[in-house]
Amino acid sequence: MGATSGMGSKVACLLAEKGWRLGIAGRREENLKELQEKFPQNVVYEVVDINEEEAPSRLLSLIDKLGGMDLYFHVSGVGRQNRELEPQIEIMTTQTNVVGFTRMVTAAFNYFKEKNNGYGHLAVISSIAGIKGLSHAPSYSATKSFDNTYIQALAQLAHSQKLHIKFTDIRPGFVDTPLLDTVKHHYPMLMDVDYVAGKIVRAIEKQKRVKVIDWRYRILVFFWKLIPNCIWERMKI
Repeated sequence: MGATSGMGSKVACLLAEKGWRLGIAGRREENLKELQEKFPQNVVYEVVDINEEEAPSRLLSLIDKLGGMDLYFHVSGVGRQNRELEPQIEIMTTQTNVVGFTRMVTAAFNYFKEKNNGYGHLAVISSIAGIKGLSHAPSYSATKSFDNTYIQALAQLAHSQKLHIKFTDIRPGFVDTPLLDTVKHHYPMLMDVDYVAGKIVRAIEKQKRVKVIDWRYRILVFFWKLIPNCIWERMKI
């Protein structure tokens, strides 16, 4: 879900090259069609906007085209720097990263539970931004924290209901995709999307529970967690 550009598109290509049979989805049909034409034997697509109420039914339509689903991979998300706290940016980010995320992830969970004998793998792209509140992107860091916690809650729910659903929470640092305005803003330790896509595919194949990409960000996150909130809230980031 979110295969029209950036990490979603790159990961879809890598999986298709490995021989996976894929159902790809997103808002821009021309991008989906282009990817499907590149791998006509093992890719089908459906136009899905996760912010629309009928998105779960479109997911089910895609699953029917595919003939079933063993992995749901949620990449769709938005994020912008917003130090001026423009309300529309904050609301749009929350709508997509919380409401849209919840709409689709619960649809996938219920499919695995009700239609796939309790088996499946649910993977999502969140972010290291969910570790701490970031002043330059308040809604983005808050919504990614929501995503982290929601997946953890679903993992606990699956265990309590004796389901065999695996969960993978992938948390990249800054990745050079259209989501980031690298002309207007500087991003330290910016990673190439092809490099990150390869790491994502390996994390999915190994069914990692949580994967921070890459080693530099794992070190950064380790030290972030050690900083008391009273100090963090006085830092300029």
